[in-house]
Amino acid sequence: MFSMPSRPYRSPPLSLLPLSTLKTMGGPTLGFMPPSIDMDMDMKERCSAMPTGFKSDSFINYDTEAIPENYDVEEPDFKAKTYNGTQAASDDVFDENGKQHHGIESKSGPLLSGIAYCISSCCMILLNKVVLSSYNFHAGTSLMLYQNFISVTIVITLGFFGVVTTERLTWKLIRVWVPVNLIFVCMLVTGMYSLKYINVAMVTILKNMTNILTAIGETYFFRRHQNEKVWVALFLMIVSALCGGITDLTFHAVGYMWQFMNCVFTASYSLILRSKMDTAKQLTRSGSLNEVSMVLLNNSLSLPFAVFLIILFNEWEYVYKADVIRMPIFWLVATASGFLGLAISFTSMWFLKQTGPTTYSLVGSLNKIPISIAGILLFRVPISVPNLFSIVSGLFAGIFFAKAKMS
Repeated sequence: MFSMPSRPYRSPPLSLLPLSTLKTMGGPTLGFMPPSIDMDMDMKERCSAMPTGFKSDSFINYDTEAIPENYDVEEPDFKAKTYNGTQAASDDVFDENGKQHHGIESKSGPLLSGIAYCISSCCMILLNKVVLSSYNFHAGTSLMLYQNFISVTIVITLGFFGVVTTERLTWKLIRVWVPVNLIFVCMLVTGMYSLKYINVAMVTILKNMTNILTAIGETYFFRRHQNEKVWVALFLMIVSALCGGITDLTFHAVGYMWQFMNCVFTASYSLILRSKMDTAKQLTRSGSLNEVSMVLLNNSLSLPFAVFLIILFNEWEYVYKADVIRMPIFWLVATASGFLGLAISFTSMWFLKQTGPTTYSLVGSLNKIPISIAGILLFRVPISVPNLFSIVSGLFAGIFFAKAKMS
């Protein structure tokens, strides 16, 4: 008796999406892409505690759910397992990354990870909106400081117990990363203040403008040419944003100014990160900079900058006198938003590992739909039919943009 050797499968090419811009659930997410947001920010690369066969050295833009070009998913040895000379069990499947999963795991993994990612992303922006608007808290920089402090504390604690591995923060690495971090802080702060004055649905639509600025930056700085579908999607985003602003019954000029600045800083962060990443990697022991290390680096460096801004604009005096900080429920919500900011990072990586860049990007765009609906219903936002049409058009323009980047 003899067994036929198993025939190796060829791993399908990975769908690597170019870097666009920042979740997103918004807004800045703590350390990877602003939580404010989005949402929305974002944050494409994760921690070395991830299972072997998955390597992540780069940043994910949670604002647009786009994967940078240098995003690296290590393809495993793609050979079918054999059992007593027979090929792998029929219920073994391979995802779009070429990763083999078995039975129930292959069916429940993508679903559970996707649900976890969507829930954490939705809750992030909604909680930030509650803190800033419902509690009428006017200290966005102080909120960012508190959230980032929570992220740093959690990452250091996990590293101390060996749950995650982070790169050592050297002065050379810090000097290289300071310009990136300055833009990161500006991105977070502007995202916080825009969310305070603008309803969640319009923030989601207006953040599409970040994609336009990023596409222009990629064309100008990196000589990267976009296909026709991408430019059509970007045009639709411009139209929906303009129509949305004109028909917005809760229009606030200050809020729109903050949001425009947020788009500029988010696009700048994505572009400068791309140019600084390779230099930063060379200054680490492992030659890479995983997501957990980026969370620690970004949030640690942001703390002194945030303190400086709080003192400069005399925000500390407002915080000291604010009645809301004496409410236990306020601290509960603010702390939860800090934990969710970090949760977005890990759930997005779990989802990305279970599926792949293509599915991740598309689900990220689709996730803006329930976020917008929840924002309108929970905060009882007055809305007209033309404004609703603009919001819906902008959401579908985002989905079309994600699909265009895949082509």
